[in-house]
Amino acid sequence: LQNKPPVLRVLLSSIYAVVLNKIWFFSLAVCAFRLYSFMKDTEGQKLQCHSVFHRWDVKNNSWTVTRELKPTVVNLDFQRNNKTVFRSTNFAGYIGMVSGVKPDLFTLTMNERFSLDGGYIGIFEWFLGRRDGMWMGFLTRSVLENATSYQDAKDKLAKTRLLAPAYFILGGKNSGEGCVITRSRTAALDIWDLDIKKGTWYVIETNYDRWKPPLVLDNRRTPAMKCLNQTSQENISLPTIYDVLSTKPVLNKVMLLFLQKV
Repeated sequence: LQNKPPVLRVLLSSIYAVVLNKIWFFSLAVCAFRLYSFMKDTEGQKLQCHSVFHRWDVKNNSWTVTRELKPTVVNLDFQRNNKTVFRSTNFAGYIGMVSGVKPDLFTLTMNERFSLDGGYIGIFEWFLGRRDGMWMGFLTRSVLENATSYQDAKDKLAKTRLLAPAYFILGGKNSGEGCVITRSRTAALDIWDLDIKKGTWYVIETNYDRWKPPLVLDNRRTPAMKCLNQTSQENISLPTIYDVLSTKPVLNKVMLLFLQKV
């Protein structure tokens, strides 16, 4: 803008401010709604999926925002000094990270967790000036950018204060590196790790704490576990995972699916 006439500089600055303002508020709004699961196949590869759900469109029998978000899904490659730092399947314009892969280190997604001590309290505190909690999408991005190992990422996700409760699904490159971290705004309530020797070859997250029964009208956990157990670890692949994700009620109209393989 330095070389532009003063009037044009003011006009362009105003346009940029409006655009950045919209992106900023969109970024905060997208931090809200999710479904994720994490699996490990026999070759040590990590597979992740997640969904986003929003308002129901009665006329078209679909979720309005889900339908509108689909065209905005993009695959991004974040680089530093011409080298990939991490990759992400994300929504265009969203500056936080819904999910991401840090090559040769780990893969990460985030998921909404419902709680009375929820994000509305964190947002209220944030607007009142308390800024020691992070937006979960921004924490995800920070971890993807800066974590140097699976354990480093796990520690940051488990210990960083958040504005809202959340689930983080993390997978590493080595056998046994995979977990679901159940977070309150201030602490890790549970870390559910893969344990191949004890038969825990997958962990799954469907917006409910694993030690509590899911809502009767939204029980995706039991059908997903049944499908995975019938498939067996030896037969896990992208096609079989897609079959699991496509099975009702694991797949329902509140879902917008991404699948990443590392």
